[in-house]
Amino acid sequence: MTTDMTSVLRFERRERVALLVIDRPARLNAIGSDTVAELHQHLDVIEADPELRAIVITGEGRAFSAGADISELDTLQNGADFGRFVKGLTDAYDRLEASPVPSIAAINGMAFGGGCELALACDLRLAAPGARLGVPEIKLGLLPAAGGSQRLTRMLPTAIAKHMLMTGAPIDAAAALQFGLINSVHDDVLAAALELAASLAEGPPAALAAAKRLVHEGVELPFAAGIALERQIVSALFDTADRTEGLTAFREKRQPKFEGK
Repeated sequence: MTTDMTSVLRFERRERVALLVIDRPARLNAIGSDTVAELHQHLDVIEADPELRAIVITGEGRAFSAGADISELDTLQNGADFGRFVKGLTDAYDRLEASPVPSIAAINGMAFGGGCELALACDLRLAAPGARLGVPEIKLGLLPAAGGSQRLTRMLPTAIAKHMLMTGAPIDAAAALQFGLINSVHDDVLAAALELAASLAEGPPAALAAAKRLVHEGVELPFAAGIALERQIVSALFDTADRTEGLTAFREKRQPKFEGK
């Protein structure tokens, strides 16, 4: 394991898994421009390294992230400044969502505002029993501006999304699981996320990236166009060495060894 201890978004290499820890516990892991800049830097490293095949994001201490760094927001003079700030968050979160490397949020505590939006940008979300997810911006006369309104709308029933956006009230892990906003609840959420990530890291990288693409693009496409995209992508996967290895391993009754080729 290698660790970078000097960053606000700490990077740890756990074999084939990249663990990113928001490391600002005294401020409940508030997210600022420095955090998203480091997220871009870490994604540069991860996406360039074929041995890193999954990402886990969590928070240090008792929070995943309480949201945007209020001290940085206080320096903004007008809506244009705010727009530039949230565009930085949005660009980083969109990049994470579009990354070919699968990502898992290990929600160890509160995930509010920009912290909730970061979790929503991950492919999978695991939560501790005491975790809460919310977008309280309405209480500040604002709304989520880093993708929260749009991702919640696509992930939740309309009435639930509107309730979260219009009241700012958070939901607990049990409700989030019931509504399908998270995948599962675990007493040791980081251990569970790392185990799941290690399993994904053993999978075929091209097929995993293609699965992400089919879900993200398919939800925006007419059904027939989605089916055509599916056929195009899976036909391309048929010609990969990993597809050959998967079929060979199945016939030989062994675990496949995917190499990302």
